[in-house]
Amino acid sequence: MFEGQSIRVTKLDGGIAELCFDRQGDVINKFDKRTVEELAAAAAAIKADSSVKGLLVTSAKDVFIVGADITEFGKNFEMSEAELAAWAIHANQSFNAIEDLPVPSVVAINGFALGGGFEMCLSVDYRLMSAAAQIGFPEVKLGLIPGFGGTTRFPRLVGADNAIEWIAAGGQHKPEAALKVHAVDGVTPPEKLRESALKLLNSAIEGKFDWKARRAQKTGKLHLNPLEAAMVFETAKGLVAQQAGPNMPAPMTAVSVIQKAAGLGRDEALKIEAAGFAKVAKTTVADALIGIFLSDQLLKKKAKTVGKTGKPVKHSAVLGAGIMGGGIAYTSAVKGVPVTMKDIAPKQLDLGMSEANKLLSKEVERGKLKPAKAGGVLASIRPVLSYGEFKDIDAVVEAVTENPKIKKIVLAEAEAAVAPGTVIASNTSSISIDELATALKAPENFLGMHFFNPVHRMPLVEVIYGEKTSKEAIGTIVAYASAMGKTPIVVKNCPGFLVNRILFPYFFGFMGAIRDGADFVKIDKAMEKFGWPMGPAYLEDVVGIDTSHHVGEVLAAGYPDRMAPKDKSALDVMYENKRYGQKNGVGFYKYETDPKGKPKKIADPASYELIKSVQPNGQVEMSEEEIVDRHMLPMIIETVRCLDDGIVETPTEADMGLIYGVGFPAFRGGALKYADTVGLKTIIEKCAKYAHLGKLYEPTESMKKMAAEGKTFYSK
Repeated sequence: MFEGQSIRVTKLDGGIAELCFDRQGDVINKFDKRTVEELAAAAAAIKADSSVKGLLVTSAKDVFIVGADITEFGKNFEMSEAELAAWAIHANQSFNAIEDLPVPSVVAINGFALGGGFEMCLSVDYRLMSAAAQIGFPEVKLGLIPGFGGTTRFPRLVGADNAIEWIAAGGQHKPEAALKVHAVDGVTPPEKLRESALKLLNSAIEGKFDWKARRAQKTGKLHLNPLEAAMVFETAKGLVAQQAGPNMPAPMTAVSVIQKAAGLGRDEALKIEAAGFAKVAKTTVADALIGIFLSDQLLKKKAKTVGKTGKPVKHSAVLGAGIMGGGIAYTSAVKGVPVTMKDIAPKQLDLGMSEANKLLSKEVERGKLKPAKAGGVLASIRPVLSYGEFKDIDAVVEAVTENPKIKKIVLAEAEAAVAPGTVIASNTSSISIDELATALKAPENFLGMHFFNPVHRMPLVEVIYGEKTSKEAIGTIVAYASAMGKTPIVVKNCPGFLVNRILFPYFFGFMGAIRDGADFVKIDKAMEKFGWPMGPAYLEDVVGIDTSHHVGEVLAAGYPDRMAPKDKSALDVMYENKRYGQKNGVGFYKYETDPKGKPKKIADPASYELIKSVQPNGQVEMSEEEIVDRHMLPMIIETVRCLDDGIVETPTEADMGLIYGVGFPAFRGGALKYADTVGLKTIIEKCAKYAHLGKLYEPTESMKKMAAEGKTFYSK
């Protein structure tokens, strides 16, 4: 009946037309311009055949449809808001054409149906879902709202409250949850999905189900009286605003769109949705979040290419069985790579195994792992006190104390124990890879593999190569990090590597602001309002004042022109007074345990007293703008320096390192993306304002040149 490159329509027995999504040359189905156009053509072909009695919608892939092709549709966001809204309305005609067919329809959801893929399912009368499938609206995670009818059809199907919960949160939902809210009409075992869908469709054809009433429900008004509407929407606004925060407009826009369209029929409601979609699509937030999505794909693709130059890691070893070592061992084992964990102290081995067991137990509690599977994972971590079993190890990760002398001794011992050619990596956060490599006979097999704490949560791994590191060693560790579910970024060796080298100018900006009289609590509030998950004072406490002090010294020695302190800082004062942060209960803040057993920060008057000694002019009021500029400018400049020095190859890797490594506000896209948003010319002007603060605020020549030429770090 119809044959396209993404869709085909076949006539089955009994007058049933089967519309099958089967994107040629791809392992998944997704909506691009071609697929949307083919959907309209397929609907026209079905409508033109008067012998068709019903429509079955299926997928020939393991997934149903993963959503819109953001790499293609993203280009549409260069349109004006009005043009973008018009495009959304036009695209919706394809979905309307399916919904308006004069016959009943059933969709068999065999795998992931997300975003536009789930919206396609909503245009059909009945939905059957495989027990292995998941559905949902992830659009808000890209700073968008559904644009193919999701905010119109879904509330009318499941109720406004359920629709708001699903759309504003952007999660994926399993069959049980979908059935509970009536997002689907049934769930079947995967092998019975097609048979059940055909049975349901034939029942609808025979008049056993009132498919016209179902369709009228989805295309009519949302049935809420004024009191119900006020309760639903006002309650939702409060909850969504609290969860989304002030910097993510899409969730609140979704609520507003559903509310405005509640009293309208489908076609008018879709116009409201299109306007809301266009509005959020033109925000810097959507631009940044879509950029992160594309950057993540780019990093994975690059890691796959680099990983091909390495050797497969089938069995690894971790040296040092503390919290960090246990976390690394768990992360490896849970992804299927067995680990030998070595330490010299039985108590440390117990600690490492306890950490892995604790993390596995949490996964079991959340229903992510079955107890038997968790037991198998734990059994694949082998604690040892000697190097006796190291001949069959493919890669070693050293995670002992951050002390160069101790690390060199351990690395040399490990090299002597493993087979020739085995790759050895150090989980150092600050010590030079070239310095550590002097302890090894084969430095070409050595490099850095810097995990971030907590290991099981933080997605980034810095893969740091030294002067003598081989490409095979880099490839091996990149592939291993990817196998662990991490995002590896390859970094050239330098003091602080990439992330700490950029983060510490931010901390130095913080110390300068305190020196000049700013209140550290107000600084934290301003930077959290900017979007950081925690302000710099709180972050210092979480990192550990002693750890931060040590890394600061490394960076001061490496970049004395801009990072060497001229005066005693607030960090020095905390360190001298053994206020190490959360680890000993007192730092900038003091910590008490909340009812859930987690540390709760409290502003400590003693901190203010201690800080007075490094505030020559006492406390002063500092505006939010000045606080933000004094923290962000040094970070932007140092990120550019890393790019200029070839520490990373691209702006994408620099920004993603900050987002995945230290929680840089995702909706701002990274330091360089933020600089693009503000404008380099404005950044240069701001730098001039703070030139008296020293070289930390001095823009690079490359920045000045780019500003003069009107260039940006990212092209459209």
